[in-house]
Amino acid sequence: MEKDLNGRRSFINWFLGSSFGALAVTAFYPVARFLSPPEIPEATTNQVDAGNTNDPEFIDENFKIIRFGLEPVIVVRVAEDDFRAWAATCTHLDCIVGYQSEHQRLWCNCHNGAYDLTGNVTSGPPPKALEKYVVNIDTSSTPGKVIVSKA
Repeated sequence: MEKDLNGRRSFINWFLGSSFGALAVTAFYPVARFLSPPEIPEATTNQVDAGNTNDPEFIDENFKIIRFGLEPVIVVRVAEDDFRAWAATCTHLDCIVGYQSEHQRLWCNCHNGAYDLTGNVTSGPPPKALEKYVVNIDTSSTPGKVIVSKA
């Protein structure tokens, strides 16, 4: 009888121990994967064609969001021949920013973060300015091509 009881106890101890171990692995594996994200290669391109100066987005909304490799970039038409570009991800929580022409600002609607037209933070929780890109207008064609490159 005593031997049978010890066998049951050791089985229950083994079962509970392995169950808690499995629970710990199940809980901590996603956290470990989150803390060490996979390596994503950076874009090999140095410049991107953002369209023409008379694209509907530039005429109707005064901005356009394009892809620069894997990153979204916002290109804003500030004046007739004045185009500016920044990384389109908010520096707070990586939400996509938009352009509010009535306020002349870049705005993140996730947490009401605002940037001026130099990319600097004017209000809200973003901790730093947006990454700036260089915009050139290729005037050899009509309408001019908007070309965005790294600063």
